[in-house]
Amino acid sequence: MSLRNPYGDFEITDPQAMRALAHPVRLAALSWLQRNGPATATQLSEHVGASPSVTSWHLRHLANFGLVVDGPPPDGGSDRRQRWWSAVSRGFRYEMPDTPEGAEAGRLLRAEMINQSLEAVQQWLAETEPGLEAGWSRVAGSANTRLVITPAEAEAIESAIEQLLAPYVQRRNEGDTPPDAGSVRYLRMTLPEATAPPEGSP
Repeated sequence: MSLRNPYGDFEITDPQAMRALAHPVRLAALSWLQRNGPATATQLSEHVGASPSVTSWHLRHLANFGLVVDGPPPDGGSDRRQRWWSAVSRGFRYEMPDTPEGAEAGRLLRAEMINQSLEAVQQWLAETEPGLEAGWSRVAGSANTRLVITPAEAEAIESAIEQLLAPYVQRRNEGDTPPDAGSVRYLRMTLPEATAPPEGSP
């Protein structure tokens, strides 16, 4: 795992790992563990749309790529019959590989990540948004901003956003967290258009 990035994310470089994580059950399981902490396959199965045995198989597959690990019960219990699974980091990231096979794996993972992000938005609208307190309701929402930039400028913007958010991502103990802080998900999608805009276009 690399800690070179400001979030301390697990950096995936193996296209086979990207292809493995592109499976909807595996990505959902990893995302749940990253947000909520250790769980058994039985507990996870309720959230990923698979049976406990199928969920367990997918977790073992993720473990082969170092994305999750299993261990004893988090509360120190002595029941060793259950395997408790944990994500090795709070998040993951990858760069699109240069090879055709790698790029295909990267696109598969990108597509599944976007699909699950859109599903999360729909779930938020249906289940969370109606019950938000007024202060949180005011800051919730989305933005759709069109930029005219170079690839290098896009990378610089992304880096600046990460540096701005990193202190809040890295808050790990209650002493560093204000009493009125809450959990907020920022979903960012960068969608370059296929062709350059014509001169003078809005």
